[in-house]
Amino acid sequence: MTEQVINIGCKTPANVADTLSKTTCVAKTNAAVWRLLILGILAGIYIAFGAAIATLVASDAAKFLGVGLGKIFTGAVFSVGLMLVVIAGAELFTGNNLMLMSALDGRVSFGKVAYKWLVVYVANFIGSVLMAYLILSSGLWKGGNFATGITALNIANAKVNLIWSEAFIRGILCNVLVCLAVWMALASQNIIGRIWAIFFPIMTFVALGFEHCIANMYFVPLGIFLKGTEAATASGLTLTNLTWNSFIINNLIPVTLGNIIGGALVVGLLYWLVYVKSEAK
Repeated sequence: MTEQVINIGCKTPANVADTLSKTTCVAKTNAAVWRLLILGILAGIYIAFGAAIATLVASDAAKFLGVGLGKIFTGAVFSVGLMLVVIAGAELFTGNNLMLMSALDGRVSFGKVAYKWLVVYVANFIGSVLMAYLILSSGLWKGGNFATGITALNIANAKVNLIWSEAFIRGILCNVLVCLAVWMALASQNIIGRIWAIFFPIMTFVALGFEHCIANMYFVPLGIFLKGTEAATASGLTLTNLTWNSFIINNLIPVTLGNIIGGALVVGLLYWLVYVKSEAK
């Protein structure tokens, strides 16, 4: 009986690791700054789209579905952000943490990787805050007696009131899942496969309440912009800590550091050790 080999349109983990370390991450590291700035701004906008629809769903999902299912539905719609980044094409800081693999492989310098991370990080910030301002200006947060605006304020306020260690650990856990979503999307050789590869890890990190620095560049600034509006009055929240200073110190710094550890070290370094370094030996 002749053995049949079925092509399921999926690369092995070793294939993905080899492609990332030798090709994809090298190209990203060597890309022109202007290109990374444009694609980074787009990525910030794309993630903000996911965050915006997640805020809308979160405004009343728990009332109809319960807390658990409400969070799952919120995470499900948020996943559109990374789908847009990966499939439409953009540069996202958290996914780009995998660029460390090329430096570990000696194909680019660590300094160059860090510099390109910074370029994309700043570009992501510009795109995310721009979207927050556009959503504020659109007035869409007024819908349902300010329900969406109140939800946006609740999300932002909760994030700036996290203790440092909680934000840091949630950042690590988040980017393990984000980078695994990118990893599995690269393993797939068709768009449908990439969509499903992205959907489940992203839905999981949002539903569990992990912290993503680029998403927070939309969530928290939108809350800050809404502080002086009718939504803030209707919310009844104490928004003393909802400031740019608290955002950067209490959330953005620990979450960013956690994201780097989760993406670059937990996923990038460990897979490089297993599939690239060991294979080379």
